[in-house]
Amino acid sequence: MSKSQLSNVIPLTQLFVDLSIVIPAYNEALRITPTLERLHAFLISQPLRWEIVVVDDGSKDATIGVVETIARNMPGLRLVQSPQNRGKGSAVRLGMLAARGQIRVMCDADGSMPPEELPKLLAPIIACRAEIAIGSRYVAGATSDVKQPLYRRLWSRLCNRVIQRSLVPGVNDTQCGFKAFTAEAARDLFCRARIDGWAFDLEILALAKRRGYLVEEVGVYWKDDARSKINPVKDMIKVVREAMTIRQNIKRGVYATRTPAALAA
Repeated sequence: MSKSQLSNVIPLTQLFVDLSIVIPAYNEALRITPTLERLHAFLISQPLRWEIVVVDDGSKDATIGVVETIARNMPGLRLVQSPQNRGKGSAVRLGMLAARGQIRVMCDADGSMPPEELPKLLAPIIACRAEIAIGSRYVAGATSDVKQPLYRRLWSRLCNRVIQRSLVPGVNDTQCGFKAFTAEAARDLFCRARIDGWAFDLEILALAKRRGYLVEEVGVYWKDDARSKINPVKDMIKVVREAMTIRQNIKRGVYATRTPAALAA
C-alpha cells in the first residue's frame, strides 16, 4: 500500500485523527520503550494524523513513569490510566473508547507485530472490504522468523478448537493481539463488551459477527517474545470460564444494551 492510500482514510478535523494505536500495558516498563520508539518512527513517516494511546492497567512497576517520560519528546503519545488492574480486556476497552481515530488499532506492548505490518492490516478497511481487520498467524501471508514454544502453539490451537468455533466460526486466529476497527465499530462493540480478561477478543469478535460487521483476517509477520506473560494452564482455565460467560451473556441478551463509556473503566 502506498503512502497516499494510507492518507485517504477520512478528511482530518480538529477533534479526530486518522489512526489511533491502542496499547494495553501492565508492568511493561522493561518492554514498552522500544515498541513505542519503533512505532513512532514508522508513524512519523506516514502522511496521516495519528495518536498512540497507552492504557496503563494499574501497573505496579515504573510503566507510568516510563511512558510519561517518553511522551515529553513524542508528540501524539498520550497515557490513559486505570486506577486498578482489571485485565487486558478492560484496558483495551478503555483505550478504544478514549481513542479519537477514525481507524483504531490494538497492538501489544511487546512489539510482536512490527509497525511495518500496519498498512497490510489497514488495507481491508481502507478498501471498504471490512469494518474489522484482524492479524492472523494461521492464514495465507502469515510469516515468522522464530517458532513459538510448544506450549504457546498448543494454547492458541486449543483456544481455537475448543472455544472459538462455537463463538466465532470461520475465524482462524482470535488471539493475535493486532486488530483494527473503524471508529463506529469500535464504539459500538466496546461499549457493549463486558469481559475484562484474555477472552475479550472472543467477545468482541462474537459480537461483531452477530451485529453484522464485515471481518477479514490478514496474514501478518509476527515474532514471539520469550518474556510472554501467558500461563498456559491458569490462563486457559480463565479463557474457558470467560467463554462460557460470553455464551451465557449472548443467550440472556446482555449485549443488547450499550454500556456507558464511563463504566468501561
